[in-house]
Amino acid sequence: MHLMYTESADGKRIYTLKKITATGVITKSAHPARFSPDDKYSRQRVTLKKRYGLLLTQQPPTKY
Repeated sequence: MHLMYTESADGKRIYTLKKITATGVITKSAHPARFSPDDKYSRQRVTLKKRYGLLLTQQPPTKY
């Protein structure tokens, strides 16, 4: 069994072990994708993130 989640109306995650909730909503995996050191496309992903301003270094600082 894998940990799954759905998002509530206010944007918070609701964790479950089921693939489909009682209301019929399909859940998403709460685990990160596998990492491979042989990733062929990492350069292209970083280039696209730079181009569209999505890198964490390009984001405004988080307010705590």
